[in-house]
Amino acid sequence: MNGDYTIPASTRIGHVHLKVSDLERSLEFYCGLLGFELTTRYGSQAAFVSAGGYHHHIGLNTWHSEGAPPAPVDGVGLYHTAIVYPTRKDLAAILNRLVQAQYPLTGASDHGVSEALYLDDPDKHGVELYWDRPRALWPSKPDGSLEMYTRVLDLQGLLRELE
Repeated sequence: MNGDYTIPASTRIGHVHLKVSDLERSLEFYCGLLGFELTTRYGSQAAFVSAGGYHHHIGLNTWHSEGAPPAPVDGVGLYHTAIVYPTRKDLAAILNRLVQAQYPLTGASDHGVSEALYLDDPDKHGVELYWDRPRALWPSKPDGSLEMYTRVLDLQGLLRELE
């Protein structure tokens, strides 16, 4: 493979499409809890949801997975879907919503470049909810490269964004 090609800087991930076992249960999680909007639906087999009117950020389908158990933790597959919130206050608002719903987190981390909440959707797909710190605040090594880390996120400090 020739290393002369670099993907354009403005390239982005358009959407993730998940196999789910129960479409209604997944819609309740992604739309009812996280607040995505349903943009289109194909009967009881597939639905597409988005933020801000985009055609879809997340596709959900039961074409090959209706009633199926979650994928094994120790197998290959998607580790998590990461959803970026515009501000720290927005991340605090979804944390507050999760707390109010008593929805369990699987983790919460400060990565230096971002602050993140981790949870599982109803099919045990990993979900990361995070916001990026401004690039000027990203930690760096003496050579200028990123120095990301994983530290415990202060959830109470995050919730104070809502005061």
